[in-house]
Amino acid sequence: MKKLSMAVMACIAGLSAAHADFVPAAATSEKGGFVGGKETIVSVSQVKEMRDDVNVVVQGNIVQRMGDDKYLFEDKTGSITVEIDKEDWRGQTVSPADTVKLYGEVDRGLMKTEIDVDYIEKL
Repeated sequence: MKKLSMAVMACIAGLSAAHADFVPAAATSEKGGFVGGKETIVSVSQVKEMRDDVNVVVQGNIVQRMGDDKYLFEDKTGSITVEIDKEDWRGQTVSPADTVKLYGEVDRGLMKTEIDVDYIEKL
């Protein structure tokens, strides 16, 4: 009985290994992380009330360049300075007419609140 059980287990293991060769390449390639769920988009007025280092997503328009890596971002509730490093643009060109989502974190100082942007999504 023990030999029969071992033989069945060996056959199952062999079939599983053989089946692995027939899995389409697209099913095994990595394409990214989690998909699904709903991200919470906050307004500029809400960001101004948040504490330092809170992750945020805002949606609106980058309307003006204010200096090295500093831009003026606006939504329907107001405007805020955002810091966008060169690599965070990821090759995208954005104009004031383009709606964007900015993913970043609140950078709260004594006199001002900004958003330090990690990623830009042009909509």
